[in-house]
Amino acid sequence: MAEIPGHALPAAFRRFWAGEAISDLGSWVTLLALQALVVTNLQAGATGTGLLSAARWLPYLTFGLVLGALVDRRARRPVMISTDLVRAVLLLLIPLCWWVGVLSLPLLLVIVVVFATATLINDSASFAFLPRLVPPTQLQAAHVRIDGTGAVAETAGPAAGGGLLGLVGAPVAVLANSVTFLASAVLVALTKVDEPPRPDGPRPNLRAEIAAGLRWVYRTGSLRHLAVWTHLWFAAQAMLGAVLAVYLLSTMGLSYLWFGLVTAASGVGGLGGALLSLPLGLRLGSGRTVIVAHLLSATGVVALLAAAAAGPQPLVLTLLCLGQGLHGFAIGVSNSHEMAYRQQITPDELQARTNTTMRSMNRAVVVLLAPVAGVLAEQVGVLPVLAAAAVVFTAAALGLWFSPFRHADLVRTG
Repeated sequence: MAEIPGHALPAAFRRFWAGEAISDLGSWVTLLALQALVVTNLQAGATGTGLLSAARWLPYLTFGLVLGALVDRRARRPVMISTDLVRAVLLLLIPLCWWVGVLSLPLLLVIVVVFATATLINDSASFAFLPRLVPPTQLQAAHVRIDGTGAVAETAGPAAGGGLLGLVGAPVAVLANSVTFLASAVLVALTKVDEPPRPDGPRPNLRAEIAAGLRWVYRTGSLRHLAVWTHLWFAAQAMLGAVLAVYLLSTMGLSYLWFGLVTAASGVGGLGGALLSLPLGLRLGSGRTVIVAHLLSATGVVALLAAAAAGPQPLVLTLLCLGQGLHGFAIGVSNSHEMAYRQQITPDELQARTNTTMRSMNRAVVVLLAPVAGVLAEQVGVLPVLAAAAVVFTAAALGLWFSPFRHADLVRTG
């Protein structure tokens, strides 16, 4: 019998997990606030949201491979603590600049790029830290818990953020996340685990370490196919992320409250997906589960498109929530399978590089495509860009179906 997700997970993991959950909650409030800030306060439209999306992921394109190799050289817990503190300070700058009247789109993008760099380092360390907290056979159970609380945060964060935006405005709403990063730093500091000491001998060659990470990702059987077709999935996600806020706030004319609630529907779906991830994987296999999830993402975007043609307001809101919910469900189902599979087959000394190499290439797609999608939406409209996203999500699913990853599965206790 497969293990119950989360059963007998170590206490060190539970503290780490709590820190991730708290910071996730604040991050969703901040993302909602930044999108609203760009669209309503700075009046930057789809071009502005496309640039915001690109700024969030630009460090992955420019620094990702280097930083992943550097993180693999170091103990991961101190890196996580320091970057949590740096992010808390950076978020304080946004309301401060707004209050003194100097906040502009270029300045906001600079702050976001620096913040995203700290997030990249933190993510590299935390994903590489997790396999040191739990045994390989419990990795998916750990990811299911992280995904589940992440989905709760994705639900509660936008829902609370929508109300918070109405009360204090977008610039001030980002302060909520500053507090959560401080709490995360404390919890990670309390997470005690023995980390391997740095090996003696000459300093490794950074270029060779980066090359080793690239070779591992793009020459390792099913991992190579997963990486390539995930890059295409992120192309669709870039299109969706570049225009979704404009679609909801401007095209559909939603209030801040409904903007938050519709966005929160993705979290509701994500929670359901995380809870069903393990049963679906046991029934279909990990590879097929990921493929089905990508098809559900395409279906969710179709539901969003259908809302534009719907008549009564209740039907419009239902379709918008359904579309967001399906996409969130798909992510909740697929993520634990993809992450656990990658971590199970990757040696400890390559964990940060493997994670950061794949994430860097994925985010490079977003950096390059999100501004293009935003400008294109200004020229031809938001609906054609959403339709293109649905087509590309489908193409990513078909690519995985005709690859060896279709047969990929996880090692589980039994």
